[in-house]
Amino acid sequence: MSAFFSSIMKKLITMTSLLVGFLGTMATAQQSSFPTIGKIHRLDPALDHLLDTTSKIEILGTGYTWSEGPVWVKKGGYLLFSDVPENVIHKWSAAKGIEEFLRPSGYTGTGIYSEEPGSNGLIINKKGNLVSCEHGDRRIAEMPLNRPDKKKTLAHLFEGKKLNSPNDLVQKSSGDYFFTDPPYGLPGRGKDEPAKEIPFQGVYRIDTKGKLTLQAKDLARPNGLAFSPDEKILYVGQSDMKGLIWMAYPVNPDGNLGTGKVFYDAGPLAKKGWKGAPDGFKVDKEGNLWATGPGGVLIISPEGKLLGRIEAGSATANCAFGEDGKTLFITADMNLLRVKTKATGLGF
Repeated sequence: MSAFFSSIMKKLITMTSLLVGFLGTMATAQQSSFPTIGKIHRLDPALDHLLDTTSKIEILGTGYTWSEGPVWVKKGGYLLFSDVPENVIHKWSAAKGIEEFLRPSGYTGTGIYSEEPGSNGLIINKKGNLVSCEHGDRRIAEMPLNRPDKKKTLAHLFEGKKLNSPNDLVQKSSGDYFFTDPPYGLPGRGKDEPAKEIPFQGVYRIDTKGKLTLQAKDLARPNGLAFSPDEKILYVGQSDMKGLIWMAYPVNPDGNLGTGKVFYDAGPLAKKGWKGAPDGFKVDKEGNLWATGPGGVLIISPEGKLLGRIEAGSATANCAFGEDGKTLFITADMNLLRVKTKATGLGF
């Protein structure tokens, strides 16, 4: 979603403080301990079997402009994540810490394109390749992990018009991809936007034959998305301040989406003063949503009940399960965070 939730001056002050603590504990890449941040809030007893409120929220890396799109690479045992404004994908591993993985990551043109030109959402597809949402190049691209410079475009045009700035994506077990296309990566971010060719913000499907179809256009700012464990529901978050909601769309037998309905409304949380908007999220094996939004990472049951939240100390953008499947990695503004859970993410 959007960077720049806070002023540059405030960010610099916070970054300086975090860097001092981070560097003070980092003797080698293989740290036995990391600085911590934030707090875990228990809002319902059902949280107890998913997350311990005493679990540490560790800072694995800091100093990013806006971290996003974390994905765990099982075969390599490492995490990839985007820094959208800096047009780079970083790699984190327990052995080597943070390394640069790919630059440029989402805009291969010259000069300044927009505030957020780089890659955003990332996944590892069924073939073991990296698939990325690329703001500046306005496409969904697939690439081998060992040659990320060798990209194949999966989607770029809809009915002859350029996509806005693909934001997040997921792949169904059938091989179909679904992705969201808000305007955050455009030069004007969608306001009085000469570069905007499609008059709406869509949710799209790429089928196994490569055909791109529009699935929904009823959201002003579609953002993160994830399937329920049985893949009968596609959840889509909306980061519009006028409607801080997660939608639930039924998946029809033909693979297309049916009419959606509101699954969870975070508007009341914003009225409490909780900062942020629905962004990236993941689902665990029990169907609970681990969703970044107002107040941090919200843990929401399949019935739409808020069980708890991980307060990350700054605006949160996305999360992903990794390591043994019970570790949640969180991209939160300038930070890459990690917290141990009792839940197991889908795919583990």
